[in-house]
Amino acid sequence: MPEQGVTTGQLLLAEYQTVKDEQKSRIGFRDNLLYVTLAVVAAVIAAAAQARQPAMLLALPPVTVVLGWTYLVNDEKISAIGRFVRDDLGPRLAQLAHAEGAFAWETVHRGDARRRSRKAIQCAVDLLAFCVVPLAGLTVYWAAGQTTAGLLFLSALEALAVIGLGVQVVLYARPFS
Repeated sequence: MPEQGVTTGQLLLAEYQTVKDEQKSRIGFRDNLLYVTLAVVAAVIAAAAQARQPAMLLALPPVTVVLGWTYLVNDEKISAIGRFVRDDLGPRLAQLAHAEGAFAWETVHRGDARRRSRKAIQCAVDLLAFCVVPLAGLTVYWAAGQTTAGLLFLSALEALAVIGLGVQVVLYARPFS
């Protein structure tokens, strides 16, 4: 009885399925982070308004920075998987199959005429959710005039963290790639 081994093609297809499953899982997780952020922001704003305590708005920046960074990391991994399939796995499988290409959708959907505008709009949405809202909360806190030296210092650090996240959001967006 001849020994039957796994072919290179089978290994590549199994790897493709594995990375696509990871990508799908990360997409769901990433998209839910936006909804979680909206819910947390609404809860903090409602609690601060009900208690008439602008200092409660200082909870917004740490929460949105953590959620925003997690969103950004997952988004980057989703893109990295796409690049891996397009630039590495697809060409290896196409070469093995003596075909023109493999996994054409991974490249074709990137040629959409509205891709740049979609990426720019998504960048604006990400900035709004994870940066503009917490900065607005900080602004309300500062304008309320109920600051203390310690909380003022903390809020300044929070503002820097939010701005740092905003820079990363723009850098990761790559609307022209």
